[in-house]
Amino acid sequence: MKINTATFVISNTDVSKCPAEKIPEYAFIGRSNVGKSSLINMLTNHKKLAKTSGKPGKTQLINHFKINDEWFLVDLPGYGYAQVSKSKRKTFQSFIKDYFLQREQLVCTFVLVDSRHEPQKIDLEFMQFLGENGIPFAIIFTKADKLGNSALNKNFTKYKKQLLKTWESVPTHFITSSESAMGKEDVLKFIEQINTDVAEDFIK
Repeated sequence: MKINTATFVISNTDVSKCPAEKIPEYAFIGRSNVGKSSLINMLTNHKKLAKTSGKPGKTQLINHFKINDEWFLVDLPGYGYAQVSKSKRKTFQSFIKDYFLQREQLVCTFVLVDSRHEPQKIDLEFMQFLGENGIPFAIIFTKADKLGNSALNKNFTKYKKQLLKTWESVPTHFITSSESAMGKEDVLKFIEQINTDVAEDFIK
């Protein structure tokens, strides 16, 4: 898949105000500072589509971007909001949960995980939430360029071992780097295949 256009549509904290258009939707979410904005910009070939920041918790809204006039990319607030107040955390958790449980156009969620770290409880708990609610997801391991192959394989093996305690098989996953564009084609090909598979569900 080649992304020719990526257009910002709307930001809000109310799932009922998300775009009504019936096209496939892909959500991107992960812990704060996981490299989500950089990954989105890399995938879409737009350096400033999603706002990047050295300060965790930059994304605080449900952000919809229309891609190729065919599908929506949704940039969601991170969880584990390092420097965000407790009152805001509760608000985030509420509308994020509403989004996942109510958004009918959502066909896949990409859970971003920092490949430099061992399995984190909060990531595993979020995947469990998606699984328990029948929400399809894939895992994107970010920042792979920051590790050597040996360390990368070691961390992935630990993740695999942890995931297999809960899942029958390891969920679909991708190894990526926003710096080198590693994994870009694989993620976009995956989205393209899902768009094809669900096309009949979105006939206008």
